[in-house]
This record gives sequence, structure tokens and C-alpha cells, in this order.
Amino acid sequence: MSSIDIGIDLGTSTVLVYNGSQGIVLREPSVVAVNTKTGETLSVGAEAHEMIGKTPARITAIRPLCDGVISDYKMTEAMIKYFMKKACPSNVVKPRVALCIPSLITGVEANAAVDAAGAAGARSVYLIEEPVAAAIGAGLDISKPNGNLILDIGGGTSEVAVISLGGIVASRSVRVGGDEFDSAIIQYVKKKYNLLIGDRTAENIKIEIGSAYPYEDEQPMEIKGRNLVDGLPKNMMLHPDEVREALADSVMSVLDAIRTTLERTPPELSADIIDHGITLTGGGALLRGLDQLISKETGMPVQVAENPLDCVAAGTGKLLENINTMKELLSDDDSKY
Repeated sequence: MSSIDIGIDLGTSTVLVYNGSQGIVLREPSVVAVNTKTGETLSVGAEAHEMIGKTPARITAIRPLCDGVISDYKMTEAMIKYFMKKACPSNVVKPRVALCIPSLITGVEANAAVDAAGAAGARSVYLIEEPVAAAIGAGLDISKPNGNLILDIGGGTSEVAVISLGGIVASRSVRVGGDEFDSAIIQYVKKKYNLLIGDRTAENIKIEIGSAYPYEDEQPMEIKGRNLVDGLPKNMMLHPDEVREALADSVMSVLDAIRTTLERTPPELSADIIDHGITLTGGGALLRGLDQLISKETGMPVQVAENPLDCVAAGTGKLLENINTMKELLSDDDSKY
């Protein structure tokens, strides 16, 4: 009987599952639709995501993770169980699972993640810190005594860390990510135009015309929402520079986290970072011009990882594949069932 070892990037907005022999085998939104009267789980992932903002009173679509940590234990367990079953449909032996966690997670929050995976059917559960997983997935050699600065911008949090000799030397985590970007766009449009738009519309705006730095051929985008003055549906044109203005405070929070981390970095490692630059991973790394802005503000070279969305999941899976040689990279809170 064979067992499949899988790495899970348990993200606030998206869950990715990595299988060493196949790579990323699953990528679905971290959303659960539940019947509020009976407590029954109706759907998970992409199907549940389609229900956001469109459900009747008896059904609610919720995100069981908030800012990178578990906010609804029962729903998180159901979600992990669903994804594990989907990733290992014909597996006889329970899989070993490596779970990715934010670097500043508390012991209670870490235990909740381990318990949820164990209850979902994992044979063994290991924890790995998000920046370390992102660095491994981005192809950085973190085993040498060289400074590597990684910035991982997820759905709920942004993690900045300086890694050397397989460990985090200095780090900073802020609760700013893709969801915060969406929220900032919603609030900006509401305040300036009295137009209420939904989360999915805000996400589309961010993807289509969102940026942190001016870019060529900027074109306005038509958006639709509800007029807060008369309550009627309304459409209007939104310009990229307005979206940039809406995102300015959130982007500045990320820049402040980078500066704080650099201030805490030993001088010898700072010299390495000047040479190697900053590596961006996570969905937020895809925001247009973010690398240019960070490079301008820090004076350092900045590069976006080849597959920024997959880095954390890939790094988690790679660590589990080489568990014996890379065990020192696991969090001190790693646990087994």
C-alpha cells in the first residue's frame, strides 16, 4: 500500500495542494457554503466561491480562514478533508501532510491547524513557516550562509523575511494582502462615487487595471454596482490612476514591513541582500509595477518569482519530499499524529 505525501498552502483566499510526482494538483478558493439552519456543508472550493453574494437566507458562503489563521475550526476541517480526498482519491494509506503557516502564528493557532488536518485524515502533520516555503518554492538556496530577502503577499497577510542557513533571521508580518487590496478598492469607489461594488468586482478591477506604479497604455474599465443614492444599478468608468490611489495605503504598509525587516537585519546579511535583491512571491506579487515601486523605494534589485502563486505550495511539498535532510526547516511547533 502506497502513501502520498502532500503539501498544502492553506491560504486565506486560495488553497493549493502539491503532490511531489505531479506538482500542483489542486487550486481552489478557500470557501465553504453551508446551510445555516442545519449546519450541513453544501459545497467547498470553486463551487462555493460561485455562491458568494448570491445566496438565499438559508445558505451562507464563508471563508473559514481570516488573515492567514483559522477563524472557523469546523469549516476548516471540512475544507481540508474535502481537498485531501480530492487530491488523494484512491489512496489507501493516510497521507503525510505539510501545512504552511504564517511566521508569526501563535501556538494555539498552529495547534488548531494541526488538529484540523489530523481530524481530516492526515497520518502525520508537519508545519513549515510561509516565508521559508516561499523561498524554497522560488528556487532560492537558503541552506548557505547568505542573506535572502523574501516577500510573500498572500490573500490575508504579507510576510517579509530574511533567511540564512535555513532559518529566519529577521521577519515582519502584516495583515495586508489581496483581500485588503480588494477592500480598499470597494471603500474608495463607495466614498468617491457613492457606488457599492462586490468583492468579486473589486478583485476583477485589481486584476484588470490595478497597479502600484504607472504603466503604459493605461485604459479605464467599466464597472457596475448599486447606486447608494437611489438604490438603482449603475455603471461607470474607473481609471487605473484611481485604483492606484485606492491601493496606496495598503502598498505603503507592505513597504513599511520591508523597511522594518531591513532595519533588523545584521549588516553582513544586508550586504548579501544588496547583491541578491528581493524576491516577490504570492498572488500580490502580480500587482503591476509593485516590483518597480519596491526597487525605487529601497534602491535594491527586485525580481518576481517564476510562478509566484505556486511558490508556497511547491516549497511545502519539496520540504516534505526531503523530510530527512530538511527537517531543521520545520517549525518548532511541528506535530505528528
